[in-house]
Amino acid sequence: MGDGVRLALSWLTVLPVPTRVVDARAARQAIMLAPLVGALLGLFGAGVLLGLTVIGVPSAATGLLTVGFLSLATRGMHLDGLADTADGLGCYGSRERALAVMRDGGAGPFAVVTLVILLGVQAASLAALAEAGAWYVLPVALAAGRAGFVWCARRGVPAARPDGLGALVAGSQRRSVGLGWWAVLLIAAVATAPQNPWVLGIGVPAAFGAVAVLSRHTTRRFGGMTGDVLGAACETAVTIVLVAAAAAH
Repeated sequence: MGDGVRLALSWLTVLPVPTRVVDARAARQAIMLAPLVGALLGLFGAGVLLGLTVIGVPSAATGLLTVGFLSLATRGMHLDGLADTADGLGCYGSRERALAVMRDGGAGPFAVVTLVILLGVQAASLAALAEAGAWYVLPVALAAGRAGFVWCARRGVPAARPDGLGALVAGSQRRSVGLGWWAVLLIAAVATAPQNPWVLGIGVPAAFGAVAVLSRHTTRRFGGMTGDVLGAACETAVTIVLVAAAAAH
């Protein structure tokens, strides 16, 4: 597991973790362990949220700054994947045309609108959590985003391209592992909202449902999964859990 742990930290964070092996085995382990990396990022994010609240930063600014910190902590990689997936799904034409749009690197109108709405909703939700003192929700939310990786890379889902991250991890995860992560997250979510456990209890299954629908749709549209789809699934799940957490608190 050592190679998988190092690869997961190197891929999914800005931590300067050296990687010795980057092969299919290490990549499979890295995706399987991704929710733990999400929880770690969530702890750092919670520290930022709590710290800004303690020093008296307004809640709206606290939410925006925490979103910015989390984006920097992941090199904006998942947001880039979300943007590319939005443009790919929004364009007309064949599967090849959609994949070409996603590889272009620019941000089209679908990407811009998607990012503005999603980041705005995340910031507003974090502002509400800051006011409620519910900083401890972030590890659950960010772990849920990375649990989306495990489901999107489940067995039976092919890679849309012969190269790239998608080709390395597509079909590498057992469905039971993916479902197991979501079950653990459901328990953790309910435990963090004892006042209204059913609200956050609905949020985690809703996030899983959104990831499942996104995975199914992108597999049909693109002919399989790509690394960009992982980013889109991650940010979608994080946003849904944060909204549910804000409502629960």
